[in-house]
Amino acid sequence: MDFSIDDAMQSYLDRADALVPQLAEGYQQRERDGCIPGEVRTTMGSSGLIAPEIPVEYGGQGERALTSGMIIERLSRADLNVTYVQVVGSLVAQILLRNASEELKHHWLPKITSGDDIVAIGLSEPTGGSDAGNPGLTAVRRDDGWVLNGTKSMSFAVHAGATVVFARTSEDRRGRGISAFLVELDRDGVVKTRTNDMGTLAVVRGFVEFNDTWIPEGNLLGEEGAAFSQVMQGFDFSRALIGLQVIGAARQTLTETWEYARTREAFDQNIGQFQGVAFPLAEADTLLTAAETLCHKTLWLKDADLPHSKEAAMCKWWAPKMAYDVIHQCLLTHGQFGYLKDLPIEQRLRDVLGLQIGDGTAQIMKLIIARHNLGREYAP
Repeated sequence: MDFSIDDAMQSYLDRADALVPQLAEGYQQRERDGCIPGEVRTTMGSSGLIAPEIPVEYGGQGERALTSGMIIERLSRADLNVTYVQVVGSLVAQILLRNASEELKHHWLPKITSGDDIVAIGLSEPTGGSDAGNPGLTAVRRDDGWVLNGTKSMSFAVHAGATVVFARTSEDRRGRGISAFLVELDRDGVVKTRTNDMGTLAVVRGFVEFNDTWIPEGNLLGEEGAAFSQVMQGFDFSRALIGLQVIGAARQTLTETWEYARTREAFDQNIGQFQGVAFPLAEADTLLTAAETLCHKTLWLKDADLPHSKEAAMCKWWAPKMAYDVIHQCLLTHGQFGYLKDLPIEQRLRDVLGLQIGDGTAQIMKLIIARHNLGREYAP
């Protein structure tokens, strides 16, 4: 395995680092405003920082998946919510690249990579949650297209221009008979509702309801009834990216806490001189480094076109939990100042917590790992 940073990758990381001060300054304000401004997206897009792994002919940079992950980790040190644009962008762009018609690819992929628009992903449902293999959203053929009825839960529900959704197109159950579609969210019958979440407020998660919403036949992604075996493969990529997303936020919090331990005095000495302060931070540094290496390995496997579903599941369940624990410890180390909203620590804690739920819970990820090791017939 080779995680070395070549000149091309370094140029992207330099561009990401250049944006960090600006993004960090607006992190808390974007939560108060409840949105990620379009100019923030287009600034990232013009620097080639959104879905850089997409081929140049579709508006990408033709870079490695590992590059994309490292960019996300850098920018998440400034604003975890802004990097949702990149994580969702890479996930959806991969799905469209592999499964969409040329017309859809040439229309939507440049919009994603430039930051001009967002294409959301609608897998979960208000009544379904982790039971993604049994969607309530239905799609029925009508008038050279499909009519959708049902509700999806998704990030960017209010601000996205389109979404990829998974819907039932036959009576087959448990993952069979499910198809994927791209749905423009300005179509008739679409109703958007913002949810009242405790974190990631700038991302604006919500419900999107489809009421007899018609889409053309060409908006079908992949083969009819085969979404779970074809389209779902893109989630292995996003799970590793999410790992680096939360690691970036935790790494920045740890860096700030090391500095606090150097300067904060108690009992006539810097608190870093107390083992009860320094040792938990040393453990946090070790855990972050280990999780980062796991995520890098997963992306390296993807770049090498090698199986990585098990490793991706490890990234998704462990990194968000570990990042939350690290940020929690850092908040406690800051004492009353960590509890104040003046510092961004409490917001990072809330923002990271949501990723223990969204895009696959720890229980689902552990099920994937168990089935990989035991074989499906011997696993839960």
